[in-house]
Amino acid sequence: MSKKDNSGVTQILAYLNEKNRPYSAQDVFTNLQKQCGLGKTAVVKAMEQLAQEGKIREKVYGKQKIYFADQSQFADVSDAELKTMDRRIADLNAEVQSTSQSCRQLDTELKELNSSLTTADMKIQIQELEAECSSYKERLSKITSATNHVTPEEREKVYKERETYVKEWRKRKRLVSDMIGSILEGYPKSKKQFLEEAGIETDEDHKVTIPNI
Repeated sequence: MSKKDNSGVTQILAYLNEKNRPYSAQDVFTNLQKQCGLGKTAVVKAMEQLAQEGKIREKVYGKQKIYFADQSQFADVSDAELKTMDRRIADLNAEVQSTSQSCRQLDTELKELNSSLTTADMKIQIQELEAECSSYKERLSKITSATNHVTPEEREKVYKERETYVKEWRKRKRLVSDMIGSILEGYPKSKKQFLEEAGIETDEDHKVTIPNI
């Protein structure tokens, strides 16, 4: 037998003793293929050799042979020790389930964060909304100052547009407020400091209130 085969026999014996559970030759070949580098025929011969030498045990079930570690080499385990191991297994299983649940929850939170706007994106959108609001204010100011130069029909049209713009103003202001609220949940400073650093001016800064419709 070559050095490689001897090494394979040693590794197979160590593997069976470490795992201490029954395996077929196919199981051992699959599990140790990369580690031992032995072909299936070599694995079968090695396990038969180990069984003949009494280093492992062999059981025949129909046409299949099952191999396992020689149990006489292991110390006897008392009922108390078995119960202790059972409790440890139960504790580990519970820990695995808890950890798996936490991982699933964190994965869900990560997906939500990845699908949300970044702080930089929110700042840009807030600035755009503020610019739109300023444009609406300017248009409303021009419209209301020109009431003496329009017909009743035009005036009615203007008031309807005003109503639409005021509703949009309220909607966008609420949207901006919600965005700022979302940012502040993870922002280490106060709302006032955030508005100053982001260069955001509010209606209140200019003593402007949304008119009644």
